[in-house]
Amino acid sequence: MVDFSQGLPPAFLSTTNTSFRQLLAEVAPEALPAERVRVSAAGLDLPHGTTILALTFEGGVLMAGDRRATMGNLIAQRDLEKVNYADEYSAVAFAGTVGIAIEMVRLFQFELAHYEKIEGRRLSLDGKARRLAALVQGNLGAAMQGLVVVPLFAGYDLDQGAGRIYSFDVTGGPYEMKDFHADGSGSPYARGALKKLYRRGMSQEDAVVAAVQALYDAADDDSATGGPDLTRRIFPTVSVVTEDGYRSLPEDEIRSVAEAVVAARHDSPGGPIAPLR
Repeated sequence: MVDFSQGLPPAFLSTTNTSFRQLLAEVAPEALPAERVRVSAAGLDLPHGTTILALTFEGGVLMAGDRRATMGNLIAQRDLEKVNYADEYSAVAFAGTVGIAIEMVRLFQFELAHYEKIEGRRLSLDGKARRLAALVQGNLGAAMQGLVVVPLFAGYDLDQGAGRIYSFDVTGGPYEMKDFHADGSGSPYARGALKKLYRRGMSQEDAVVAAVQALYDAADDDSATGGPDLTRRIFPTVSVVTEDGYRSLPEDEIRSVAEAVVAARHDSPGGPIAPLR
């Protein structure tokens, strides 16, 4: 690791490189997450984050995730935070190997902050997605060893005046997704729920309900996804990004929605029924 006890290395102080990842690769390549993986993960049970999703609403975009991390057939953590602040106008969430994912998210946060300090302006939302894609691509060697990280990125595009969502594959390909998307082990069930619940132009309040319903459906059919835990008072993490910036919704607000969803499922276990017409 880099020794910062005597202050920042000269390369950090004099750089004009707008990429923090590239600068780190030059000064301290051993600090990059992918460079710290030297053995195969085959046969190892490592904590994995599961279901994350994002959907647009009138005036912004919402990102949500369940709280469970699994390690093989065991629950490794019940209150993992998978949805994170990226910068003032964007959010990033992760599914996959938790340790690598957390480091990738931190590196992405530094990447965006570093660019803004060097250039004196923010990256475009497309530019941010491409920077995250480069980090994912840099992890390809570790992913081939079983340490896969699949991020989900969303933000408010100040130029377009709308929320946008980006998904990635393990090779780093960024793909803009329309309206909504989900990743992780429970994503097929979450996407299935959102297909029936999502409406273009929906309010932020309705988007929160749709997200919690979709995560409930994911937990209902995927054992690696955690549903609302009323006993331990553990609820999904939900953040929104609008023209006013990033905001993580308070737990009390999410708890009231989650409790209402759970109560309604007592009478209708399959969830709300979408109209046929």
